Amino acid sequence: MCEYIILEDFSMDKYIYYDKNGLWYELQGDYYIPCLTSSAEEERTIGIWGQRHLRYLKEYQKGTYTSLHTSGRLNSYLANIDRQAQERFETLTEQMKRAQGIAEQLKAENAVVWTGRMNNIRACAMEIVNSELIYN
Repeated sequence: MCEYIILEDFSMDKYIYYDKNGLWYELQGDYYIPCLTSSAEEERTIGIWGQRHLRYLKEYQKGTYTSLHTSGRLNSYLANIDRQAQERFETLTEQMKRAQGIAEQLKAENAVVWTGRMNNIRACAMEIVNSELIYN
């Protein structure tokens, strides 16, 4: 819903404050435009996990995406998801390596077998992280 302001009460100052809605307005041409700014959010690096989750939000959770974006919390939210996902991936990978008895000795003895097993472990860990954090 758009609220119109009757400007009879105002002089043609560059900036005016409107008490009813608590906003400042700037004169641009013949119109007063609300002075709206987004809060300055701390820029944090977003890795592959955060980027995947961002794509998911944009495609399937548009309300959540819009809310986070307009409130200025999107970047920190995605950085947090990215950190959690990376930690979970590393933990799962280490646990699966121990459970399957994969050690550096196997890597030295038979690098091809070690590579195959590690690729399988990483794929399983990635699937779990995707289902728990990224696409949920």
